[in-house]
Amino acid sequence: MKSIRRAMICLAFVILTMAIVAPLWAQDLAGRKELDRADLSGAPGMEVVLATVEFRPGDRLTPHIHHGIEIVYILEGGTIEIPGKPPITMPAGGKIQHIIPRDAPHGGWTVVGDKTIKLLTVHVVDKGKPLFDWIKK
Repeated sequence: MKSIRRAMICLAFVILTMAIVAPLWAQDLAGRKELDRADLSGAPGMEVVLATVEFRPGDRLTPHIHHGIEIVYILEGGTIEIPGKPPITMPAGGKIQHIIPRDAPHGGWTVVGDKTIKLLTVHVVDKGKPLFDWIKK
């Protein structure tokens, strides 16, 4: 009887843990690798997040926002397409734009061609909030 009760408690713990953690896993991008995260000195409640992200041919970046600013540097370039617009070449060594402002919708493109795009991202965002939120249509 004790072993059944213990098993039920363990199962309840696993289910509760999954319910809490699963939304965090679901939010992240498959090709994103976080390199570092630290509190922003002199700015309570803010943190800096450094990451790389890879987009393979056919991958789509869904429109989203950040709770702070983002800077993106193109490590390996390729070609993207935004619906209704001609393809855009993203050259290695360039920036997507100078600084993407807080809560500014961006993304909404698909990698076309045969090259994987690799980006280095720096976010200065509100601590305790998700790194990004998808824009719901």
